[in-house]
Amino acid sequence: MNAKKTNQPALLVLEDGSVFPGHAFAGRGEVFGEVVFNTGMTGYQEVLTDPSYKGQIVAMTYPLVGNTGINPEDMESAGIHLEGYIVREYQKRPSNWRSNRSLKEFLEANGTLGVEGIDTRALTRRLRLEGAMKGVLTTETSDTALLRERVQAHPGLVGRDLVREVSCREAYLWRDGRPQKLHQDLPADPRFFRVVVVDCGVKYNILRHLEARGCQVIVVPAAATGREILSWMPDGILFSNGPGDPAALPYIVDAARSVLGRVPVFGICLGHQILGQAVGGRTAKLKFGHHGINQPVTDHQTGRIEITSQNHGFIVVPDSLAGTHAATHDNLNDGTSEGFSYADRQAFSVQYHPEAAPGPHDAAYLFDRFVETMISRRMAP
Repeated sequence: MNAKKTNQPALLVLEDGSVFPGHAFAGRGEVFGEVVFNTGMTGYQEVLTDPSYKGQIVAMTYPLVGNTGINPEDMESAGIHLEGYIVREYQKRPSNWRSNRSLKEFLEANGTLGVEGIDTRALTRRLRLEGAMKGVLTTETSDTALLRERVQAHPGLVGRDLVREVSCREAYLWRDGRPQKLHQDLPADPRFFRVVVVDCGVKYNILRHLEARGCQVIVVPAAATGREILSWMPDGILFSNGPGDPAALPYIVDAARSVLGRVPVFGICLGHQILGQAVGGRTAKLKFGHHGINQPVTDHQTGRIEITSQNHGFIVVPDSLAGTHAATHDNLNDGTSEGFSYADRQAFSVQYHPEAAPGPHDAAYLFDRFVETMISRRMAP
């Protein structure tokens, strides 16, 4: 991708033949992915650096993007993972005291194509009516027939294991707000709870929440076996968010199945889908997914309505689960399931993102609930 050539004509072509013209404001090239829309009015940096977007081309519904620039504090991983980025209008002059570079500079430094001028309202309506579709975003050719042929031949998300592309390669220690080298003989400290996080594409804010609650956080690759996870002698285990089709991850499901009931377990987003499968459930793809920061969810235990941050295209089918679970949360927009509790195994999970980043903090109490579960287990005779 040549960062020097910008403002070139660009096209988005969907698998149904829909064509949306625009022009590049960052980089150039040709990328393929599932096209989804995000309804967040803020937090585009967190969206860009969320590993769960691997394999997707993301269109923002908020019309003006780039005005707050980029800063080092709001990173949710080490870089950008989505395939391409679409906005209605790019603001090239950021105005924020924390900003240290522009969105354009950030995209180009990460080799990511950014396109503006596309009618994002028409695109969003198309995706809402027809569902998420494969697409190609390009500055390389205007031959729409050829582009449609290429995108139809491109694999979608169903059946693809994208976790291996975003998970860490070796275990590390999260301390003082950043990854650090982990030694195998790291001593346990009885003042803290040791939590092993299985990195399926973890967002940094999950790790920040755990550390803020006094946890010693060890992050391990998604390919870690149950035996390897338990070898760290954890007080609790968290299966993180991540990209792709949860049904394509039997090795992670096996690991989850082998640790359930041994120590308290918390699942977030993809981690929720992993736990659901580990107890015999199955997953299904949503029509256009939930991607935004204003999804209303009801908590069955308290009766409270939470406004939540969400980013997922698959769900756990409630009727597919065995009878050893309890539904804990539901989405008030479409009635889909948003959480389960497995009380007999000291485990629970949610489909949404309690760590927010971006989004409201209504659901941060779930990290407290996880810590309380570890306290109860430690105090048990």
